[in-house]
Amino acid sequence: MMSLHLVVPDGIDDPARASGGNVYDGRLRDGLTGLGWEVVEHAVSGPWPWPDAAATAALSAALDAVPDGALVLVDGLVASASPAVLVPAARRLALGVLVHLPLGVDVPAARAAEREVLLAARTVVATSAWTREWLRHHYVLATVHAAPPGVDRAPVAAGSGTGGALLGVGRASRAKGYDVLAAALEMLDDLPWSCTWVGRVDEVDPVTAGRGRIDLAGPLAPGLLAERYDAADLLVLPSRGETYGMVVTEALARGVPVLASDVGGVREALGQTSDGQLPGLLVAPGDPRALAAGLRLWLTDADFRATLRVSALDRRTDLAGWDTTVARVLEALPTPTPTLRGARP
Repeated sequence: MMSLHLVVPDGIDDPARASGGNVYDGRLRDGLTGLGWEVVEHAVSGPWPWPDAAATAALSAALDAVPDGALVLVDGLVASASPAVLVPAARRLALGVLVHLPLGVDVPAARAAEREVLLAARTVVATSAWTREWLRHHYVLATVHAAPPGVDRAPVAAGSGTGGALLGVGRASRAKGYDVLAAALEMLDDLPWSCTWVGRVDEVDPVTAGRGRIDLAGPLAPGLLAERYDAADLLVLPSRGETYGMVVTEALARGVPVLASDVGGVREALGQTSDGQLPGLLVAPGDPRALAAGLRLWLTDADFRATLRVSALDRRTDLAGWDTTVARVLEALPTPTPTLRGARP
């Protein structure tokens, strides 16, 4: 039986702490287990990505417990700011790093440490082609493997029948552009619409939270979230940055078109139909007027809505599942060895 030690932030299965990275880590673990792998999960607590002394010690202890030469895959959220722990560990372990969001994207000061970690690893797996190219360009890495998230097939959404049911999914934060959406919707008071936002709301100030008549549903269990997707006509993703955007493919899996910011890997997740059309609309990030214009077009033009629905249904047919993601990660994993240079005596 093949064995993998998977080092992840604690709480990846906690619905209240749902994130794309947590879902990815859990689906990878479950997919490998389903293929007969022994997956030893090491959940490390700490203020990631910037660990304190206690978190660094916990990470070091977790890796010290792994036998020499063993195959290890560490979530970049845990690894990338900890070269003092990861670089020595890489000398005795078949170490890979799974990068969801490079720390250096938002914090250039972190790039030196992150690059040191990734250069020491025997393999680097990025969760989107956009992330792979970013790492190659900024860190001059010879090889980075891309394993984008999969998506589960789902029934075609019923929608509202009017086009006015809007849905946002993710943490209600500035990074996800919640404030941009609230401001955009204020410009559409002359039109009929409803908007639900599913996700944590702890980063939303009371003033912003009260704007735009948005229903803040908070985190929802998978079954309840599926009900919100089924009722939606359009997914809105106004993020200021995304390495992929798993909610995009979750919507498309139900034939729901997407209106999103044209940032990072969102265009990759959105993809194209068989005849080269976008199953949604992309607008400039951080621009409420641009988002409002896109929403107004959707809400007022029935032919436009019908075209995007057809495109979303077309794109739905060729979305990759999580089995493809797991297979791509497997192809990227290094071969475990009994001993490695620099292993402990």
